[in-house]
Amino acid sequence: MKARVNWVENVMFVAESGSGHSIVLDGAPEGGGRNMGMRPLELMALSVGSCSSYDVVTILKKAKQWVTACEVEVSAERVDGTPAIFESMHLHFKVTGFGLSEKHVQRAIELSADKYCSASIMMKNAGVKVTHDFEMHEAEK
Repeated sequence: MKARVNWVENVMFVAESGSGHSIVLDGAPEGGGRNMGMRPLELMALSVGSCSSYDVVTILKKAKQWVTACEVEVSAERVDGTPAIFESMHLHFKVTGFGLSEKHVQRAIELSADKYCSASIMMKNAGVKVTHDFEMHEAEK
């Protein structure tokens, strides 16, 4: 995997993935930025949430669960100090579908957390306490 990050001005950068997709990263005005993009640690939290969501949806589909939506709310706490690394991260899944099995949803989240989600597992290996919970909703016909 390769990526490139180019400085634009002040604390603004454009990051480009090896697959050719770009994203703007910038700081808050009080930190010299213009608030034109995400902060790097926001992007890291989103990486964990999207990686986990990908796994959960994929696992549920393989289990023949009829998923119509999956949203994850990621909340993260940082240590009070420098560097202000993540101390904890919580993922709250909202899974919607037709006749979903609670057992299957819980198992999909556990498999993502313990086996498949590289981003989440990297956080845990770095000492971040990563927790999960979920709610299920019946899809409207």
